[in-house]
Amino acid sequence: MQVKVYNQKGEETGKATLAKGIFDLKVNSDLVHQVVVSQASNRRQNTANSKDRAEVRGGGKKPWRQKGTGRARHGSRRSPLWSGGGITFGPTNERNYKRAIPKKMKRKALLMVLSAKASNELFLVLDDLQIKKIQTKEMAKIISSLPCKKESCLVVNESYDKNLLLSTRNLPKTKLMEARELNALDLLNFKYLLTTKAGLKAMEKNLKVE
Repeated sequence: MQVKVYNQKGEETGKATLAKGIFDLKVNSDLVHQVVVSQASNRRQNTANSKDRAEVRGGGKKPWRQKGTGRARHGSRRSPLWSGGGITFGPTNERNYKRAIPKKMKRKALLMVLSAKASNELFLVLDDLQIKKIQTKEMAKIISSLPCKKESCLVVNESYDKNLLLSTRNLPKTKLMEARELNALDLLNFKYLLTTKAGLKAMEKNLKVE
């Protein structure tokens, strides 16, 4: 399979051949779904928390005596039945959302999503991507000259590039990551995948056929 190669002006300069065994897999949607849901769950920040009756402040004194008042009996103002009382079965930050994903499944799902991007012409390759100084406008100009100009785009670079990172982070619907960090969840969160020839080589090296 081949994909078009562009320069930074958006002009087509040739074609790049994609490695077999990486970009030609048939998609198993059930496998991809299982891996992506697990990856999303592993990123979940467990911050939601409510207090039960043991954690709410106050409520040590019995509101009124047990008998003789004609009112319902109560032992604490912090019962879940009371306003300001504890919460029953509320969210707790002790819950563990982590899910184990076998490495083979994770890799297979990534290859399937990459194959889908390539077959649907959502995989773009640049001959090179160089930004001499930190400038968001320059990066926006490059992206706007490509087929992904109005769509979400995941930019994959072969290694860390400070200028590229700082020039990309303020762009809407755009994210930059290194080839070694590539995963199925991030790929599916963006319509287009944009990389360079060097980035493509790094991806193929990391995902070489076992």
